Amino acid sequence: MMESSGERLKKIRLSKGLSLEEAYKKTKIHLNVLKAIEDDNIININPIYLKGFLKIYCRFLGVDPKDFVPEYKDPHTLKLAALETQGNNKLSFMKSAAGKLGYLGSDNFRKIRKVLVIGLAILVILFVLFNLGKFIKHRLSILFSKKSSISSVSKVNKDTANKQVQKNAGVSLNVMLTIVAKEDCWINLKVDGRTVFQSVLKKGRSETWEAKDKMELTIGNAGIVSLEVNGQSIPPLGRKGQVIKNILITKEGIVTRR
Repeated sequence: MMESSGERLKKIRLSKGLSLEEAYKKTKIHLNVLKAIEDDNIININPIYLKGFLKIYCRFLGVDPKDFVPEYKDPHTLKLAALETQGNNKLSFMKSAAGKLGYLGSDNFRKIRKVLVIGLAILVILFVLFNLGKFIKHRLSILFSKKSSISSVSKVNKDTANKQVQKNAGVSLNVMLTIVAKEDCWINLKVDGRTVFQSVLKKGRSETWEAKDKMELTIGNAGIVSLEVNGQSIPPLGRKGQVIKNILITKEGIVTRR
């Protein structure tokens, strides 16, 4: 039966009359590691460290490491192998990356790019619509505010005009007559066909009457009275001492019938 590497190294050590303690002192390899190597119990030792220990131990015993570590290589060979391995790893990585890039450059990449472009376009459209909505809302609020102001002003003007029309209409609905006597004067007045005054209007006195349709006035002395119809002063209708009869007063004005 062929001896193991550990058994052979142990025999060589014993043949040289060396103990494990002496080997430990010379090699600085821990006793437990030396014992594990000779007992071939190296399962718990890191393979990288194990090769180094075997190399040191073989040289200490004066034997060639190649005879005990078939996979052992000298430092120069190991360095070249490491460089070659590193180069192979880099080449493998580059091939893998190129393969992935080639995969991305296929139809799948075009599909992904298309999806991204569509998504970006949707985001841009949503952004534009959002800001456009805010702008339109702002403009509409300003427009409605202006319309409301114009409507309010128009309503006020319309109400004012209506009130003025009603006021004017109220004035024009009736006939108002005011007579002021500068001296005692005989007056005869009919309002809508009914006699309301037939007497002397004393000096300094004034009277006002209102008719819906018309008034008929007779003045005994036209030059000593002042007339006012619907707020309008009327020039003297005659000279002092002159009697004027059948003066017709209506909404249209005054008609003197002599």
